[in-house]
Formats: sequence, C-alpha cells, structure tokens
Amino acid sequence: MSTAALPFRRVTPQSAVLLGIACLAWLGTVIEARQMGVMPGTMGLGLPAFLVVWTPMMAAMMLPAVAPLASMYSRSVTARRPLRLGGFAGGYLLIWALAGLPAFALALLAGRLADGHPIAATAAASATFAACGVYQLSPLKHRCLRHCRSPLVFLLRYGSYRGTLRDLRAGVHHGAYCLGCCWSLFALLITVGVMNVPAMVALAAVVIVEKRWSGGEAFSRAVGVAAIALALAVIWFPELAPGLHGGMGTDTPHMSMETPHM
Repeated sequence: MSTAALPFRRVTPQSAVLLGIACLAWLGTVIEARQMGVMPGTMGLGLPAFLVVWTPMMAAMMLPAVAPLASMYSRSVTARRPLRLGGFAGGYLLIWALAGLPAFALALLAGRLADGHPIAATAAASATFAACGVYQLSPLKHRCLRHCRSPLVFLLRYGSYRGTLRDLRAGVHHGAYCLGCCWSLFALLITVGVMNVPAMVALAAVVIVEKRWSGGEAFSRAVGVAAIALALAVIWFPELAPGLHGGMGTDTPHMSMETPHM
C-alpha cells in the first residue's frame, strides 16, 4: 500500500530550529572527520568518545528528515511549545545515541578484521551490503517506512500521552520506528568508514528521499537492489569497503614520521 509522505512545504520556526541544529551538527562532524580521516573500526576511540562522535553525526543526518513531523507535533499542542519540541527531539535523538552501542561493537569487530584479516574483512563487507539490501526489500522495513512517511495516526496517539515525560516518550516512540526503518543503511557506515563524509551525505540523502518523496517506497526498494549489487562488487573491489580495508586517513601519520628520514 502506498502512503503519502509528509511534505516540507514552508519552513516553520520549529523546523527551522531543528534544521539549524542539524547544520551545526554537520559542521562539527565535518571538522572531526577532516581531523580523523576515514579509518577502519572505532578509529582508536573508546566507547564514551565514540558516542560523542556518533550522536552529533546522527543528529546531522536524521534531524532534517524528522523536522516536518517534529514541527507538526509541537504545533499540535498549545502549551510550552519550545520545551515540548525539545522533549520530542531529545527522545528521538536518545534512540540514535543508544544505537551507537551496537555500532561501537560492530566497529570494534571491523577494526580487528581490518588488521590482518583481508579475506574475512571482504566477507564481512559483502555480508553487510547483502543484509542491507535484503532488509530494504523486507516487509518490516516498509512497515517502519510507512510510519515515518505518514505518521498522522501516531500523532493522535502522542496527543493522548500524559505526564512530564510525554514529549520524550513520543520522541522515543517515533525514533524507534526511524531506527527500524534506517538501521541497515547506517550499518553500512561501519563498512565504508564511520567518518566517511561523502557516505554520510549519500545516506542522509537516501533517508530524506525515502521519507519525503512521493516515490520514496519504490526508491527504497531500488536502494536495496543496489546494496545487493554492491555485496557482489565488493568481492572483486575491496576498496569499496574502506572501513574494513584501511582508510584514506590511516597512512597520514606514518608518512609524516617517515618524511625526515627520506
């Protein structure tokens, strides 16, 4: 069944706030990426530092897609709108911050495979692309996508929430559906490098098109087919998975130390 996506229409003050936060998150993420380079694994970061990098990155990539819904949610209530918008966005981002926990574990495994296990690394890259492709074509993916594209029924449900944490609960609920919709796409960041800015931009664009374009559901299936094709291509072209085969930033420090001896 096809669903009509929530359009961007005009930029409301509420959505402008979230888009501004997303821009700041993109700026911080790009600066961090330029310093770290595209390195495999956790980039030498422990779990707390990894989450500090991961969470703003998720804010940069996901807030533009959720801004119309968050704006609609905050305008559906009459009291303390800025606080309610903040509660909803905070609950939403909490889900994506928690997603950094399995992402760290996968990145840790990827780093170990990249360190001297090229065949296993290639197999892992192929499996990740294939898993993404299969999930993109699955009924669960499209159930979650339908919610994200047209969550009006859920907005009515959110309006029935009571208590001081009602906005946080609404954000967590919607964030869980978004995670169900997009987790396989973001798993690809482990394969292509967590701080791979071009990959981030491409994945953020995929998320926005899936959720906001009228043909988003068909586009989602096309992305699934492309991911399965990449699962085959990476076997012959391992460089398609720099997060598992070394990255553009991994040799830079070594080269700078060797230069004086040349």
